[in-house]
Amino acid sequence: MAEKKLDVAVLGATGSVGQRYVELLEHHPTLQLAEVFGSERSAGRSYGEACDWRVSAAPPEDPARMTVKHPEQPVESPVVFCSLPGGIARETELKLASDGHYVFSNAKDNRMADNVPLIIPEVNWQHAAAIERQQKELGFKDGFVVTNPNCSTIHLVLALKPIWDAFGIERCFATTLQATSGAGYPGVPSLDLIDNVVPYIGGEEEKIEEETLKLLGDFDGERFNFAKLGVSAQCNRVPVRHGHLETANLELRSKASPAEVIDVLRNFRSRPQELGLPSAPPQPVIVMDQPDRPQPALDRDVANGMASIVGRVRECNLLDIRMVVLGHNTIRGAAGASILNAEMLMADGYMSA
Repeated sequence: MAEKKLDVAVLGATGSVGQRYVELLEHHPTLQLAEVFGSERSAGRSYGEACDWRVSAAPPEDPARMTVKHPEQPVESPVVFCSLPGGIARETELKLASDGHYVFSNAKDNRMADNVPLIIPEVNWQHAAAIERQQKELGFKDGFVVTNPNCSTIHLVLALKPIWDAFGIERCFATTLQATSGAGYPGVPSLDLIDNVVPYIGGEEEKIEEETLKLLGDFDGERFNFAKLGVSAQCNRVPVRHGHLETANLELRSKASPAEVIDVLRNFRSRPQELGLPSAPPQPVIVMDQPDRPQPALDRDVANGMASIVGRVRECNLLDIRMVVLGHNTIRGAAGASILNAEMLMADGYMSA
């Protein structure tokens, strides 16, 4: 007999990340899209009519026929994926959790709260234990809020984790070249990006610098203890449709050769792979040997967009190791990250039908 699926609601379903949720949930083995929520302007229309679909040729047939719900209508599904804009997500997410919903957020508002897990399953799946503290402190009976990191942080930290575990990291200098889809649609005006690079993305550098420390730290049952390393980030918007490219220069605590670093990256596996979760890539970090790879146009969809692609691992003249990291920003960097978090918490017994 087929396993019963949990019903899912997507908030902000007509936006670029919301569209990825809808796309990735089609044919999902354990999660079933049941509700789509949009703005007041979209409410009452069919999803296919209200949504300016941009991630493929057309939205899946069943979601396209769904009626978009008004943001003030009650949510009926137990699982909620939130892609609301920063600034308005916090209270909505906490209210839904208070009402007993399992909330998985791509929004920034609750990420750094001291009772909210910020999770990359391969990196810090143990932080899910903070759900118990959250429920106790906020009076939630069954519901909770779990967040995934910023799109650039996810792919960088996925690549840092095996290095962190094997050798330790004292300092990380990261520079990002971020795709336009990270700004939503229509995003950055074309005349700002054609023949240009914009060396500023509001709040992005701070997210990388702060979230990395929470992710690589630990949860001791009472509080999050942030990792002790220095992180400095510079972020740039570039005329690429999908795929964030990042360069990282690392000072290691224990010296290691590029070959040793490559070896730990290639052998890295973690809890999602052990559990065989539906969205988990068999190899979460993929190392490419070609001197000019990874490249967004060629490599962003490797492993269905759910892995971090690493290349050009070599010695650094100033620190120890330098490398290039690429990741799909709206799949593993956003919607796919939330879905993988839900799969893991379901497998670990935090959610029930």
